Amino acid sequence: MTGTGPGAEQETADPDRESDRRRRPTPVDAIADDFLARQAAEDPVFATEVGIAGHDGELTDFSPDAVAARADTDRAALRDLAAALPVDDVDRVTIATMSATLRRRIALADAGEMTGDLNVIASPVQVVRDIFDLMDTGSAEARATVVARLDAVPEALSTAVGALRQRISHGPPIARRQVLAVADQTDRAVDGITASIAAVANDPDLTDALDSAVAAARTAFGEMGAFLRSDVAAAAVDTDAVGRARYLLHLPAYLGADVDPDEAYAWALDHLAEIIAEQQAIADDLVPGGTIQDALKALDADPRYRITDRHAFVAWMQDLSDRAVAELGGTHFEIPARLTRLECRLAPSSTGVIYYTQPTADLSRPGRMWWSVPAGQEVFHTWQETTTVYHEGVPGHHLQLGSAIVSDDLNSWRKLASFTSGHGEGWALYAERLMAELGRLDDPGDRMGMLDSQRLRAARVVVDIGVHCGLAAPESVGGGTWDADKAWTFLTRSVAMDRSVLRFELDRYLGWPGQAPSYALGQRVWQQTRRQALAAHPDWSLKDFHTRALALGGVTLDVLRDELTRTS
Repeated sequence: MTGTGPGAEQETADPDRESDRRRRPTPVDAIADDFLARQAAEDPVFATEVGIAGHDGELTDFSPDAVAARADTDRAALRDLAAALPVDDVDRVTIATMSATLRRRIALADAGEMTGDLNVIASPVQVVRDIFDLMDTGSAEARATVVARLDAVPEALSTAVGALRQRISHGPPIARRQVLAVADQTDRAVDGITASIAAVANDPDLTDALDSAVAAARTAFGEMGAFLRSDVAAAAVDTDAVGRARYLLHLPAYLGADVDPDEAYAWALDHLAEIIAEQQAIADDLVPGGTIQDALKALDADPRYRITDRHAFVAWMQDLSDRAVAELGGTHFEIPARLTRLECRLAPSSTGVIYYTQPTADLSRPGRMWWSVPAGQEVFHTWQETTTVYHEGVPGHHLQLGSAIVSDDLNSWRKLASFTSGHGEGWALYAERLMAELGRLDDPGDRMGMLDSQRLRAARVVVDIGVHCGLAAPESVGGGTWDADKAWTFLTRSVAMDRSVLRFELDRYLGWPGQAPSYALGQRVWQQTRRQALAAHPDWSLKDFHTRALALGGVTLDVLRDELTRTS
């Protein structure tokens, strides 16, 4: 798609010269790259997450003034993009994706939704705690940088307190459930950090500095917890729902497309019924005459799917990931040679979540799949997690995000920072279903696990939209208006997941409106786009579709559909 737009330079390239294989930067690329540099300076945690060096000893300022400054940076970039002329198709996609992303983010900031943010998974307490998981400790300089960032914890949390005071005074309201759950997280935060940076404790040159920084961080998290339990809890509301008006700011920002929540809710109920029917068909084979729950219990009891050591489970994840890379490359996907390294690791936290972190631009930090083992879990069931490895690794997040990072055509913002949940998580769910299409989930246990994963994602569309938009709940959970209790009943009946993990999941949906539905709704757009693209381009193979889709890098779903169905 490069070099075909108006004004594209025409010259004969020498394939043996690296410089000729790379697209030449344009003024639009300069706008995007300059914006990324300002983003990194204004949000050092973000910089570390996407692998931009130079800010690893700092933490993000969460104060109202800093939030406003970041929104001003977004507005300036949006103005620059509006005045820019695209040189080629890559520029056109950059402008469309970046503009849509910034407009939606500015709308959230203007509504006060980004000031004093508080939820159990993606607000300042978790951001400050979790960033230490990604920090290098392999050299003396790197370890000193870790201590510098740890020294910054009290000030960062102080700015978060200031933002919460503003939120209390000016709104929007904060749900008490999130306040108390995050307060509990502050009690464990420093222990999680020290577990992540254990190598620093072995550096005798940093003993005193580390001890001082840990003590100050522990005090700061303690004060944050006390503030949450007193001032914030007293001002919080018992209602979990944000209401339709606020929800319609959140959902499009995460999905990367506009959507009618009523239509999406009805679709999710139907989709959930389809998945349950698929599961029942497998259950009939596994346990003749039995229910889905009977089949799940039989799978849990089957020694073929049981691992009783967490390190052995991580080794199993690594082996399955390595085999997926080896077997899919060159057949169904083009997997760049530089992406064959994916590390599977234990995470210091204990939420039960498996997640992916992308590599740095120079690949010095590889893509990583993390597993956060719940406290007390001793038995691990591979039938549940085979599909998760494909979701987080190849052909899921690692292939999608990594392909953008190693691209020669994309600017730095497109490579590292253009992530919309509906596009990225939608692809990962699409990848799960695709592996079933390709015969990689023919084992009945593995296929049941994939369906259970898909069932969770469909169920949470129902719960998230139902609760936050105040829709009518099914009679099966008591009818009336959706609330947290009905959501819990619905989830426990719909999802085979450890109850402690499921409780965290529900708290996540209640406190992070619009994010969870973006997975299944994003998958729906990916599947619709594939059908439309192959119809519009009958000469394309499925591999052609995937290659072109991944070459776009991170885009919003509305841009994805436009680009892959374009015929001129």
